[in-house]
Amino acid sequence: MENATLKRSLALWQIVLMGIGYMTPMVVFDTFGIASELTDGHVPLAYIIALVGMLLTAVSYKKMIQVFPTAGSAYTYTQKTMNAHLGFVVGWSALMDYLFLPMVNALIFQIYLHSLFPSLPEWIWVVGFVAITTTLNLRSVNFTANFNTFLVLFQIIILILFISVAIKGLLSGEGTGTIFSLQLFYEKGLDISSLVAGATLMCFSYLGFDAVAMLSEETPNPKKTIPRAIFLTALIGGIMFTITAYFIQSVFPSPSDFKNPEASSPEIVLYMGGVFFQMVFLAGGLAGVIASGISSHASVSRLLYVMGRDNILPKKVFGYVHSNLRTPVLNILIVGLVSLSAIFFDLGTATSFINFGALIAFTFVNLSVIAHFVFRKKKYKTTKEFFNYILMPLLGAAAIAILWLNLEKNSFIVGIGWAAIGFVYLLYITKFFKFNPGKIEFKEMDELEPSSQIDIDVKSI
Repeated sequence: MENATLKRSLALWQIVLMGIGYMTPMVVFDTFGIASELTDGHVPLAYIIALVGMLLTAVSYKKMIQVFPTAGSAYTYTQKTMNAHLGFVVGWSALMDYLFLPMVNALIFQIYLHSLFPSLPEWIWVVGFVAITTTLNLRSVNFTANFNTFLVLFQIIILILFISVAIKGLLSGEGTGTIFSLQLFYEKGLDISSLVAGATLMCFSYLGFDAVAMLSEETPNPKKTIPRAIFLTALIGGIMFTITAYFIQSVFPSPSDFKNPEASSPEIVLYMGGVFFQMVFLAGGLAGVIASGISSHASVSRLLYVMGRDNILPKKVFGYVHSNLRTPVLNILIVGLVSLSAIFFDLGTATSFINFGALIAFTFVNLSVIAHFVFRKKKYKTTKEFFNYILMPLLGAAAIAILWLNLEKNSFIVGIGWAAIGFVYLLYITKFFKFNPGKIEFKEMDELEPSSQIDIDVKSI
């Protein structure tokens, strides 16, 4: 079949819900016990602090997408604003995060189903999960987005049901005994260092809000739609996390309320609604895992597509788009095959492979703003330009720096190893830097006047 291009058909809210599906709204239950211990019972505040840090990076994504409205995200921004070789290293590093998240989702799916059907071999659930996510992604991107929307809305219904049960319990005198309590956000003697540690943990719940940038070539107006989608994904996800955490904390105000903080989710659900609610919650958890699996599978296949289109990866394979489906079908199948390797991993090992790539991407998106607007376009002379192109991205980079300081040792070691493999491959394809790895050109947007740029940054979102 003749090669084609991706189909521009996604609307704003389809993209936002893809991003929210990627983050998984119900993840707040899984990490709550540990977060409550770290923050001494102030998880909602930690989520808010983490949200502020993520929104700073979201603003940097917004600026760069308006200049380079393509599916390459941090890979493209670094490649076009700094150095093509560095751009490859950033894209390669991000690729590890994107490739392993579908595997993590497959393993969580396996854990859920094996607990219900212990007599069946565990590998069946990995194969089943990969078959579902691969098949759905092979369809048109609109079909994939619409199915993801259904799964996300189902999770939201579960959260609303949980909050309703929590309110009923609070009115009956459980937990704090009140619906509104400022104590969960602030009280005398609050340990700031513990709060920052908790906020760092919460930041990892937001990983994936940037993945919607990979859909830039599948929406009619990417310069307008994708920046809004990234910001709204982080904002709405943060609001959902914070509200849910608030009501969990209201019912379980003390970290000592949990017998096993590392497995708080079953305790929360069983206490709140008994066995029936536990089954409903399990269904919501499965919906969340599948939604995240669909979104992450779609994102990594688009990153591979851009790297293939640039001829960094073999173009005939990775740069191919099906002429009827208008999806990168070969990449989708490749990601499915890689995801099957989850059969040979445990959840802890697979999880250690992610986060490094995401932090690399976040860091270089912030730095790309400075490289493009300050060093290339010389936009630093007015107060507005200084605020937009120096102060904001530096604050975003500083927020990510805190995450770097708290990154697990295994994640860092594995990430460096993966980057080293990519560097060796880069030496090979460039014949030891004799030429650049990517040559595709992107047409930049018309430069906005400084006075209107500040309106874009604040108001258009």
